[in-house]
Amino acid sequence: MVAARFHGVELDPGEFRPTAGEAAPGAVALSAWAKAAGLWSRAVRLRWRQLMRLQDAGPVVLLFADGSAGLLVGVNAEHNVVLVRDPGAPASRPVVPVDELRLKQVWAGEAVLLRAERGAPEADAPFNLNWLASLVLKERRSLRDIAFASLTLSFLTIFPPLLVMTVVDKVLTHQSFSTLALLSTILLIGVTYETFLGYARRLVVLMVGIRLDARLNLHVFNRLLRLPLDYFERHPAGETMHKISQVYKVRDFLTGKLLTTFLDLITLLVLIPFLFYLNAALAWIVLACSGLITLIILAFLKPLRTAFGRVVRAETEKASALGETIFGVKTVKSLALEPQRKSLWDGRIAEVSKWRLAFGKLNNWPQTLVAPIERFMSIGVVLLGAYMALSDQTGYAVGALFAFMMLSMRVAHPLVGLAKLIEDYEEVGSSIAEAASVLNRPLETDAASGGLRPKFAGAISFEDVSFTYGGTKVPALDRISFAVPSGTMLGIVGRSGSGKSTITRLLQGINRDYSGFLKIDGADLREINLRHLRQSFGVVFQDNFLFRGSIRDNIIAGRPGLTLEDAVRAARLAGAEEFIERMPNGYETFIQEGSPNLSGGQRQRLAIARALITDPRILILDEATNALDPESEALVNANLLRIARGRTMVIVSHRLSSLTECDQILVLEKGEAVDIAPHRTLLERCGLYRQLWAQQNRHVDREGPRHATLAPAFGHGD
Repeated sequence: MVAARFHGVELDPGEFRPTAGEAAPGAVALSAWAKAAGLWSRAVRLRWRQLMRLQDAGPVVLLFADGSAGLLVGVNAEHNVVLVRDPGAPASRPVVPVDELRLKQVWAGEAVLLRAERGAPEADAPFNLNWLASLVLKERRSLRDIAFASLTLSFLTIFPPLLVMTVVDKVLTHQSFSTLALLSTILLIGVTYETFLGYARRLVVLMVGIRLDARLNLHVFNRLLRLPLDYFERHPAGETMHKISQVYKVRDFLTGKLLTTFLDLITLLVLIPFLFYLNAALAWIVLACSGLITLIILAFLKPLRTAFGRVVRAETEKASALGETIFGVKTVKSLALEPQRKSLWDGRIAEVSKWRLAFGKLNNWPQTLVAPIERFMSIGVVLLGAYMALSDQTGYAVGALFAFMMLSMRVAHPLVGLAKLIEDYEEVGSSIAEAASVLNRPLETDAASGGLRPKFAGAISFEDVSFTYGGTKVPALDRISFAVPSGTMLGIVGRSGSGKSTITRLLQGINRDYSGFLKIDGADLREINLRHLRQSFGVVFQDNFLFRGSIRDNIIAGRPGLTLEDAVRAARLAGAEEFIERMPNGYETFIQEGSPNLSGGQRQRLAIARALITDPRILILDEATNALDPESEALVNANLLRIARGRTMVIVSHRLSSLTECDQILVLEKGEAVDIAPHRTLLERCGLYRQLWAQQNRHVDREGPRHATLAPAFGHGD
């Protein structure tokens, strides 16, 4: 943490993930921790001479054999010592000079290098062909090995035709058994070497493909997680999943067709000159046929691209309908909407089928025109070669013809494949464009690095804050101004569409394009590190999502390193302990997708426990009790005062009866702040609040709040 502070980054101990089985933090785990915070980091093993070169590298973490660590903060080459500081010691304590002998007694070479990230991170690079090319070029060492192996194998492929030519022209003509034995021995050695080299090449190709696949998947998922929430709110999940799935077509192209063609090109570099050596006329015919195939494919590229674009749009609509039906299956079943959804699906299928048929018909033409040319390359060239051999009076053209026949198809196939690669690229280009339409969206403000990381107390202030959602002209918030000190229980009420949830969205940094000033403990929210901001909040919604897994795993989801005791403590505070202990396996009870084995109240209390596990300074309950039955709501409300102790709470609710214990209640109307005061004061002076209260509590007037103090100074923002 001390080394990270040197580079202006504060590490969160809650984010550290120790490697399983390690008694002390390892270099790899520490490096991953630093990377997650936005630093460049690498776990390395260093020698003394390498340490002596780290003169201006900044603090280097040295991991000692006893599990402790030290910071290398300087090098004195003149005296052949390194300067080491104890990270736990006060900054005023002087550094300790250590020579090689003393250091080696406690240090085996394990270290962590750190520095601030330079330039734009790779994860921020746009997803396009250039990025994919850079991804492939990272494997240049393996690609070099593959190229060398392919070149060697290409030379080895020449030997069998050469042997056949020699057998026909020399052995059979002169009946030389010794030559036949020698050729057989050479062939056996060549086949053995080719077999082992081929195995090694396939293994390297497999490893390259797996690494490319892993990097691609990691990039896509990380990029997807960094998209702003409003993107997912505006785009159907099925559409997004379909577009992201196109990445796997790109992956198959990179690790399949493209790599195969790359290897075939190496083969061509060797075989084409040899074909010209055997028979220049036939070699020119093979090249001419390949060129003609390329021209035919190029001629159909533009219409094929247009037709395939229609297929893509139809497939996207189909995927959107499927995803919407699956995610909304409860509504479909409860309202008996199966016939309507089936009709919609039938229409989507018909649309896809129509455009796939049109694309298939168009794609059939180049294949039809290419087929006779390919056939001529395999059979016609042989017939021409036979004619030339019959016309040759020397008798040596027969062996060359056999050799040419064996090699010509090994040349023709890659040439045709290279031409078809252009056609395949068009489809892959569409896949890249689809995936890029999601992955290249503007990302959230960098959550990994940059920004303030203050220790929150929980004071909140809005100063003339206005915000308008994209696509609308009416502001959701219009010059809102209010302030509450830390430790306040703040209720927010108002009619539907008054801006209640918008305030909570701004507090979480979901939308940052507002005007005015929103501050937490005096720090402007837009200057606070986004990840740090959200980790300092606990949020509970009206409808909370629980992950597949145990109850314990769901509670500690935000801090996987915490123990069962921590989960029990949070569950007790949220009032969930009593029903968890009645479950078949207690905290290890498995929750299926959609949590069908839990009631609404149980899900809500688990969500509150999950929000409390990080001990947030600010807790937001956004309509958290509106969907609960009276008993569950009473249980949650009974715990609110206990939950609120020591933290700021922001409670959004339609039910005013659940807010009477709040220190302050903010009343909103059409995006404007009408008033802010405790419950009793609002009943006396705020007509809108009195009207809402009367509508919900005609039969009885409840006791006043626990703090019936006068309202703080308030700005209406008019």
